Amino acid sequence: MRLEKRAQNSAIALALAPVGALAFTLLVSALLVLWAGAPVGQAYGLLLKGGFGSVFALSETLTRAIPLTLTGLAATVAFKARLFNIGAEGQLYVGALAAVAVGGLHGGSGLALPTPLLFVLMMTAAALAGALLLLGPALMKARLGVDEVVTTLLLNFIVLLFVSLMLDGPMKDPGAMGWPQSVALQDELTLSKLIAQTRVHTGLLWAWTLAVIVWALMRFSVQGFNIRALGANSRAAKFAGVPVTRTVVLVAMLSGALAGLAGAIEVAGRTGYLTLDMSPGYGYTGIVIAMLAVLHPLGVVFASVFVAGVLVGADSMSRAVGVPTYIADVIVAASLISVLVATSLTQYRIRWK
Repeated sequence: MRLEKRAQNSAIALALAPVGALAFTLLVSALLVLWAGAPVGQAYGLLLKGGFGSVFALSETLTRAIPLTLTGLAATVAFKARLFNIGAEGQLYVGALAAVAVGGLHGGSGLALPTPLLFVLMMTAAALAGALLLLGPALMKARLGVDEVVTTLLLNFIVLLFVSLMLDGPMKDPGAMGWPQSVALQDELTLSKLIAQTRVHTGLLWAWTLAVIVWALMRFSVQGFNIRALGANSRAAKFAGVPVTRTVVLVAMLSGALAGLAGAIEVAGRTGYLTLDMSPGYGYTGIVIAMLAVLHPLGVVFASVFVAGVLVGADSMSRAVGVPTYIADVIVAASLISVLVATSLTQYRIRWK
């Protein structure tokens, strides 16, 4: 058995690949549900109902999808240029830390800045912090050939230790009764709710708007063409006149900024302050979402809602039929593998000898 490159990719096959991958994922997960001793139909029904079956369920899914959309976009932009950013988790936290540091000036330093200006500065600081965190590994890859997978991954742990230091030190809330959390943002710096009496906030509009902007940038701009050319073949792109180092810097700044904004929006929209457990792995899950979306910025929106719905609905399913909530992680992981295999089969055919 060997893989042979297809002469031409079928548009129908590309469109049906995610559908087939999802069907295969549900089949594999059904076997695990049966193994756990639960009826498959009821379990999947509860999963769907828990994620999308009511206004409250849908609002929780959309709330969870907001940071996932932004980290998915961060991974999409980087992976398009073959800059494998595994550090979105750290960039999210450093963005949240910068947002709290700037937002805290409103009540702590006595600076009489207008609230809209302070909000813009807060978001800018978060985006810049995430961008600068990725810029170092990107330049080391472009100039020295250092593997960015290793550097960005290790930076996650360094950032988490630094955040822990700040939450137990200079940025610790004195009114938190010893709990390591930052000072809270002022009410006027938080994002408003989209649906009353739910947690979904206007950060959802931010995330969807940024998805459209990233799609337009990648599709219609010269910079987007350079990014796609760099990802397709860096040597050919350099020979054709694409400024490789400048494009790598642009990709790093954009990808890191999106992840940093995810942290700032999560603080301003949901928690109001920073804790060390604010993210249950949004940065790593964003990589899965980018691959599920086949590195398409608009596809990231749908993939993030799907993954968020699975994660939220798994809690309801677990309580009702006793299936472990870890089945959600299995579904997400299996869907990733299925999409990768299905996408590969649209480009290669299997030949038997």
